[in-house]
Amino acid sequence: MCRQLCSELSPSTKRMPGASGAWNFIDAANDSASEAAVPYFKEIFDYARTLDPQHRPLTYTNLMMAAAGKDKCHQFADVICLNRYYGWYMQGGYQLIGAKKAFIDEMNQWMNTEPNKPFLFTEYVADTDAGAHKLPSVQWSEEYQCEYLTMQHEVFDMFEAVVGEQVWNLCDFQTGEGIMRVDGNKKGVFTRDRQPKAAAYVLKERWETK
Repeated sequence: MCRQLCSELSPSTKRMPGASGAWNFIDAANDSASEAAVPYFKEIFDYARTLDPQHRPLTYTNLMMAAAGKDKCHQFADVICLNRYYGWYMQGGYQLIGAKKAFIDEMNQWMNTEPNKPFLFTEYVADTDAGAHKLPSVQWSEEYQCEYLTMQHEVFDMFEAVVGEQVWNLCDFQTGEGIMRVDGNKKGVFTRDRQPKAAAYVLKERWETK
């Protein structure tokens, strides 16, 4: 099945802008810390390399449960893609300073593990209820989302190997109801009706000046 999907994906997306730089064949892999995943990843990556005559880089998105030192499959990727939520899913709110330290520690470990590969951040942000304001900031407030992004960017900029970043998400979106969601996913820097949160201006300044 995986070989079939790889075969279908490569030719069908070859002219898409998102496929011009690299192929991501495994999204949000939650088992790359398992030894059992190694032969599976190797087979997929070896096979995928036979499909592209342009030999574009291959990657997969790594989740926090397979952090540096735990992930067993990074050697197969040409680019290391990380989804990281230090300061949100772990050490959030008043623990943001500690979250930054933990993030730096992991990145230093990655630099020792993969010193010659580029790194992309494919997800990072904090949920924010538009219009919620509080000082000192608390989780879910617009102030906290701005502080969270600033912290993340400071860490990114410490490492020359970090070559790109993509916030998750552009806009809030609807999900199933549950205790982890406040009427949908609120990680957008814009609301569902495309009104900017304060974080949108943090990103605007960064992208216009970096």
